[in-house]
Amino acid sequence: QVQLVESGGGLVQPGGSLRLSCARSGSSFTIYPIGWYRQAPGKQRELVAVITGGGRTNYADSVKGRFTISRDNAENTVYLQMNSLRPEDTAIYYCKITIGILDYWGQGTQVTVSS
Repeated sequence: QVQLVESGGGLVQPGGSLRLSCARSGSSFTIYPIGWYRQAPGKQRELVAVITGGGRTNYADSVKGRFTISRDNAENTVYLQMNSLRPEDTAIYYCKITIGILDYWGQGTQVTVSS
């Protein structure tokens, strides 16, 4: 069974930084794409960033130049480094791995950007 656990969320002031982690338990996930998504209150869940098994990355326009997704295959962990945070980045952040036709989600971690 695939389990994803996010961590690293919290309260940060505008302009600050956070690093989120998504750890997978079980067998290696090196070949599968993993994405970070977020959902703000009253809004649909949206893609923030994705990284393929080969390390290719893609970002939502709203976070380009501020967020960086990376993966440590030896640790079965994917990271989202978030810099220059804005109040509109406030949301619950989720990671998702796609294995074949199945999607597996973590429980989410809250990020709040406020002064």
